[in-house]
Amino acid sequence: MSSNRPALAASRLACRRGDRLLFKGLDFELKPGQIVWLRGPNGSGKTSLLRLLAGLSTPAEGDVTWGGVPLREAGAGWHRSLCYPAHANALKDDLSVLESLQFLARLHGHAGSEAECGEALKRVGLFSRRHAAVRTLSQGQRRRVALARLQLDAAAPVWILDEPYDALDAEGTGMLDAALSAHAARGGSAVLTSHIDLTLHEPAPTVLQLDGYRVQ
Repeated sequence: MSSNRPALAASRLACRRGDRLLFKGLDFELKPGQIVWLRGPNGSGKTSLLRLLAGLSTPAEGDVTWGGVPLREAGAGWHRSLCYPAHANALKDDLSVLESLQFLARLHGHAGSEAECGEALKRVGLFSRRHAAVRTLSQGQRRRVALARLQLDAAAPVWILDEPYDALDAEGTGMLDAALSAHAARGGSAVLTSHIDLTLHEPAPTVLQLDGYRVQ
């Protein structure tokens, strides 16, 4: 894909939740190598926008495209190009750390081998806890396991992340910053929400402020 062409784009996008229109008239472009930080107050539609961009919801108006093709027509090709760890960690308390990551990997089309998932856990600093039950982990450790999916989906062109820094300590934040920087350096792009100020500097995130599109 050309570096001048948006990987993911939206035109005149509007989002409705129940009988309430959250935002409208939103134009959006996510180019290769770009990190977009989506900002806005609670209830402004940040998570709803992420779901629209991931193709999990249908916009009230406008369209979302991948490589110029509407997501409704992109089908499986789009989903193979996307990594979307949602805000919920989606881990099973009764499984081990390794088993939980293997489950997530297979659910999203990976082989989920012990070697593959073990290497991902090394990269997030949890290999030594791979046989521990998920229920014994702290919230920050659970978040790291969920974010290990980024290591498994490193080749996915687009990452969509909902509050990925939640519960992470300074070391975990540094690991995520490094993963995002490496992803951008190889031409990947990401759109994320975060209620805390980002420490990522390379590349400098582009801010998309949702307030200006809110419907009063």
